[in-house]
Amino acid sequence: MGRKVVVAVCTLNQWALDFEGNLSRILQSVQEAKEMGALYRTGPELEICGYSCEDHFHEPDTYLHSWQVLAELLKSSTCKDMLIDVGMPVQHRNVSYNCRVAFLNKKILLIRPKMMLCEDGNYRETRWFSCWTKERQVEDYYLPRMITAITNQTTVPIGDAVISTKDTCIGFEICEELWNPQSRHVPLSLDGVEIISNGSGSYMELRKAYVTVDLVKSATFKSGGAYLFSNLRGCDGQRIYFNGCSCVAVNGEVVSRGLQFALHDVEVVTATIDLEDIRSYRTQIRSRSHLAASNPPFPRINVDFALSDDEDIHLTVSQPIEWKYLMPEEEIELGPACWLWDYLRRSGQGGFFLPLSGGVDSTSTACIVFSMCTQICDAVQKGESQVLYDVRKILCQSDYTPSDPMELCNRLLVTCYMASENSSQETKQRALQLASEIGSYHFPIVIDSAVSAVLGIFTTATGLVPKFRSKGGCPRQNLALQNIQARLRMVLSYLFAQLMLWARGRPGGLLVLGSSNVDEALRGYMTKYDCSSADVNPIGGISKTDLKSFLQYAKNRFFLPSLSEILQAPPTAELEPLADGQVTQTDEQDMGMTYAELSEFGRLRKTHHCGPFSMYQKLVHSWSNKCTPQEVAEKVKHFFRCYAINRHKMTVLTPAYHAETYSPDDNRYDHRPFLYRVHWNWQFKAIDDAVSQMTKDKRSLSTERGTKAESMGSNNSITSTLSAPFNMRRDRKGVLI
Repeated sequence: MGRKVVVAVCTLNQWALDFEGNLSRILQSVQEAKEMGALYRTGPELEICGYSCEDHFHEPDTYLHSWQVLAELLKSSTCKDMLIDVGMPVQHRNVSYNCRVAFLNKKILLIRPKMMLCEDGNYRETRWFSCWTKERQVEDYYLPRMITAITNQTTVPIGDAVISTKDTCIGFEICEELWNPQSRHVPLSLDGVEIISNGSGSYMELRKAYVTVDLVKSATFKSGGAYLFSNLRGCDGQRIYFNGCSCVAVNGEVVSRGLQFALHDVEVVTATIDLEDIRSYRTQIRSRSHLAASNPPFPRINVDFALSDDEDIHLTVSQPIEWKYLMPEEEIELGPACWLWDYLRRSGQGGFFLPLSGGVDSTSTACIVFSMCTQICDAVQKGESQVLYDVRKILCQSDYTPSDPMELCNRLLVTCYMASENSSQETKQRALQLASEIGSYHFPIVIDSAVSAVLGIFTTATGLVPKFRSKGGCPRQNLALQNIQARLRMVLSYLFAQLMLWARGRPGGLLVLGSSNVDEALRGYMTKYDCSSADVNPIGGISKTDLKSFLQYAKNRFFLPSLSEILQAPPTAELEPLADGQVTQTDEQDMGMTYAELSEFGRLRKTHHCGPFSMYQKLVHSWSNKCTPQEVAEKVKHFFRCYAINRHKMTVLTPAYHAETYSPDDNRYDHRPFLYRVHWNWQFKAIDDAVSQMTKDKRSLSTERGTKAESMGSNNSITSTLSAPFNMRRDRKGVLI
């Protein structure tokens, strides 16, 4: 009697609506799983059409083409003699569902719709799909004629059911069902389902990899069983990066796992499971057994197929492994770089253009591109043919093979230091040194003539000459003179991005990279349509604090000594005149708050859902060791004024890699108005009242303590007088003498 089964979980880098490419990657995963000895293969959520089709899920074409891909899978000899389930959208009785479709040898066994949809963060699933709400029920699904022609089936079951093979029982969860408080894996396991498969579309956020792992482990710790988690990986057309980490857990322990970040499109991970281990684990948990005895049963789809073999003694059971998590600095090194690679190879462009200022932000972007080049070279050396094909296609050179990250960076990244009369020699030198260390194609330009030409147009039209504040100008003039420099840099960036490959004798154009961080976006500390406006921004979801930590890590990781000086320099926009050749303008001085404070404001505003009053209530205690209540109140008010004034800038924010839970991305993550009443009269009055009450209470407490102290002083005098004779009878250690 067979007891060991080999199962495969697949990580796929799918692309929304790329039906041809998605089919090819699914078939490759099936082939690899078969070669690794697996008889059951499961894959990620909506893998046939791609997860991020969004409003294309309202189009009949998306469903038609998904069925066409499934038809190709059913016909393929690659899929023969293997139990397979894939993710695709299905319409049943004019309702759209997010489904798993299980099939074996040209027969569809079950269509299992998603029962709990995700609506938080970047997810908006109920906009396109409905939940299957009929627990433990199935209905007849009438197949399209193209499928019937292959399977000879007219109807198949759709609903909340499980598949029974000769040797075990398989059930399904889909992504959010694992996260939900009423997860389906609990009743499934109580009904004797031994293998639970989850096709997921879970995206990356910094410091959050442990969440999925803990959920997968806990799914089988209490109830026993095997849990197969298959996730997407990569950028499939949106700001998020699906972060892989496909794995298999058995009885509360991970026994097999995939990578979090990688450039290759297909990764298959297998595990060998002893079914008797699951059964013995469950029977020893007596409370679970008593509960299972009365658990309502699920409909079972019986299949004349076995995952195990009578001759399985030679198979080695997969043993528990320790999950080693990446540091945040490593997540920043790898994640945005992989996201950029997907965007570059799928956009049809020839590389990147980056305005390199010599500051922390643009330096971080440059280092991420260098990390991308390093990963490409490593992948090619490991024999990843798809990566090599994509590099050659981007560079339009069919015989090119990258081996040196610096040499590849010179081909893919153009950097430019855009100097004005307000730029310092120090930042220019830092930009030049960094460019030489990573190998980018670098050159400096001077934009003063363009600035003068634009100001000349204004002066001709108005007869007025705006001045900087240091030269007698008002704040409006000072700000306008800074903004014109910043906006001209954006215009020049797109000019060079379109023509630099022409100048270098190559076809195509370059993608312009942005380099504004999540804190500056939240505060609005950027010029609208300046260099923050770009095609994509790999650091737009990362805080200044994390970027500094990343550069400290990258200095040793990539041997970039110039990063030491960049990290030591105070952040500055260099848009105001220098004083004796030295920078007088700093970012934190301009913002009126530190980057550390800004990060805390951001987390409280978004992650903890704090308005002005709630934020004050929290910070007045957590900052009590460094600020008075009045100072906390002023800081909170200043932040919300700036936030309200600048929120409109989020409507044109460059698409950025999503990495932080307090991202102010207006597109889908942070839905709020962009026109505010900036004075926040009602909210700020509540803060003022709280400050007054705290001040009043503090005075009352001080008065009360003073009165008590006086009273205690009088009592102490009496006590001292009464006890003096006794004190005189004791030595220094209190021993009577």
